[in-house]
Amino acid sequence: MRNKAAGAGHHRLIYLLSVAQRRLQRWMATQPSTEVTPAQAGLLFILGKRDGVLMGEAGTALDLGPAGISGLVDRTAAARLIERRADREDGRAWRIWLTPKGRAALAQAKANAAQVNAALTDGFTSAEIDTIARWLTSIQDKFPRELPTEPLRDPEE
Repeated sequence: MRNKAAGAGHHRLIYLLSVAQRRLQRWMATQPSTEVTPAQAGLLFILGKRDGVLMGEAGTALDLGPAGISGLVDRTAAARLIERRADREDGRAWRIWLTPKGRAALAQAKANAAQVNAALTDGFTSAEIDTIARWLTSIQDKFPRELPTEPLRDPEE
């Protein structure tokens, strides 16, 4: 289903999405009860569901490449929220685990996320939120992290 309504192109969705993301991240980073960054909270949420995940799997879940997840794990481990351990089957791979401090930070991050989600959804019906969530999720399908590469064509063809 495509939106071909006459006014559909006038919502400035790229701009609105970009500004909303920046403002939300900036606001979250200034909260006094926030011990962790939004990126670190995302990693803690993943480990809260499946402790001991491979670093690459965590990176994929967070839409980060190898350098991005490596830096995030370094910073989060330096804060003593997680620890890295070599994988038992593959010595080249690393698994990450929550520390007791990380579990406490995860509980706080969940409470903070519940408050932010309540603010984000305030004034909208459940059906509207379902539509917004479906739209935001569809962006990931329409614009995948790894873009397919097409071979260069000769302009003469």
